[in-house]
Formats: sequence, C-alpha cells, structure tokens
Amino acid sequence: MDANLLQWKNQGQSFLSRLRTWVYLLDPSLLLSSDAEILKAHSLIGSPEKLDEKDDVSVNLSLSSSHPGTGAVLPLLFRPPAYLPISGPLVVGSLLPHSGVKAALFWQFLLQSYNAAFSYVHRNSSAEKEKKTSLKQLLLMAGTVSYTMCAGALPQLLIDRLHIRSSALQTFCRSILPIPLSAALAFFNVFTVRHQETETGIQVFDCNGNPAGVSKAAGSKAVWETALSRAVLFGTTAAVPNLLALFLQRRSFFQRNSLLMAPCRHIGVALVLGSMIPVSFSLFSPAGTINRDRVEKELQAGASGQTLFYHRGL
Repeated sequence: MDANLLQWKNQGQSFLSRLRTWVYLLDPSLLLSSDAEILKAHSLIGSPEKLDEKDDVSVNLSLSSSHPGTGAVLPLLFRPPAYLPISGPLVVGSLLPHSGVKAALFWQFLLQSYNAAFSYVHRNSSAEKEKKTSLKQLLLMAGTVSYTMCAGALPQLLIDRLHIRSSALQTFCRSILPIPLSAALAFFNVFTVRHQETETGIQVFDCNGNPAGVSKAAGSKAVWETALSRAVLFGTTAAVPNLLALFLQRRSFFQRNSLLMAPCRHIGVALVLGSMIPVSFSLFSPAGTINRDRVEKELQAGASGQTLFYHRGL
C-alpha cells in the first residue's frame, strides 16, 4: 500500500478529519514545490519512524502532489491545489447567460475537457496492463467530452433553436435547467472516463496493508463514489448562485441596479465552488473501504480482517 494511501487509511476515516485535511491540501502555494521536494516528502511519510509533529508540511505536500495509488508526482495542472484556480473561471464561464450556442459550446468544451483529464489522472490504474493511454481510452474520453459539451450547451441550444422569447421560459433554461444538468454531466463525465475500473477491477488491501487481489466490486464502488461526489460539487455550485440570483432579482435594489446582478452571480459561483471543493473531496475517503463479503469469493479467503481498502481516486 502506498504511503499516501496508508496515511489516509490511518487518519482520514471521518468526514470532519478529511475536511480539515483537504482545507490544507488545497493551498495553492503547494504548487510552487518542485518534483524533488514532493518525492522527498513522499519518502518521508513512508518512514513513520522519521516523521514527527513538525513534518505536517511534508505530509500535506505529499498528499496534495503525489498519486495515492502509485506515489508518482502528479502533473502540475491536475494537482488538487490547482483545481479551483483552473476550474473556477471555466465554471463561471459555463454558467454565464450566453448570447449564442458557439460561446456555450466553447466554455463547456474547456470545462468538460479539464474535468475528464483530471478524473483520468486521478484514476486507479492498479489493474491496467498497459502503462500508456490506449486508443480505446482516448476515444472514450473524446466521446465523453463531446457528449457532455453538447449536453451542457442544451439550455442555450433550446433558447436559440426554439426562438424562446418568454422571460419565464428563458429563466427556466438559464437558471433552473443547468442545476440538474450540471450534476448529471459531472457524474457522467467521471463514470465514463473511469469505467474501465469497473471492468478490470482495482487492487484491494487487507487491514494490514497487504495486497489481497483485484476486485471489480471495489472498482465499481470507487467509480460510483467519485462520480457522486463530483455531482454534488457541480450540482451545488450551479444551484446556490442561480437560485440566489432569482431571489435577488425580485428585490427593488437590484431592479434599480440591474448591472450588479452579473458580478454578484460570478462571485457567488466562485465562492460556492471554492467552498464545495473540499466538501466534495471529503465525502468519501481516498482510502475507500469495502466489506469483505461484498468482494469476489476468491478474494475473501486470503484477506485478513472484515474490511478491505482500496484507492478510490479523486
């Protein structure tokens, strides 16, 4: 079991402890560390006897910048501390009331491409035979991005193609429809990009950290939990600012100063997204658990303990 995964197993099994940890791990200043510093931090937490209370910085650096399944240094743009700085403008742009379909497709393409790549980088690849990305996986990711891009632009497409002029219908398309749509597309994006894990399975470990085999049941649980956490993130990010904007539009102050609505909406999206990222990442532990009775029978006999652990991904 990798040192990062072991750290999550020992200290991250409650929601509040994970939330507290993720608040520190999402610090953008961690992006300034070099690969050598990250590898050194990772090796340090792999030697508990050398670790003391003053090494919290090393723990945070390792957990935020190296893969919990392989220990490899994560690409800079896809490390958790980079998620808000990069996805924030993309989410704000995707939720704008666009004037045309092309603009909506453009912002959806950027957002869905980044989310697909982020999910792929943080996948569990323990059962993959090929180290390089296969053509099948590339085609699957391209199809996922294409579908979610078009589906994400559906509200603007309906307005343009159906020539909707009613303010009530426009409000529904721009403010209400994006809420379930954002959650559903976020779930679909993760589920399809990481679908291979449900087919090939992922490595599971017993309570002592020893490999117990490859389980498809654990792979399905890992993908489902990650997709659900991403749906909560984007569904909430779309819901709170949009519903708040609908409420503020009815206030006399904003009716007199309508130009203030746009910046308030953008700031609201950024604040909710920033608040929900650590919550979403904390919903399920990166060191996922599954009851031994739920995995394949051939794995049950050789595993010690009632609970098996696996790298859930992010």
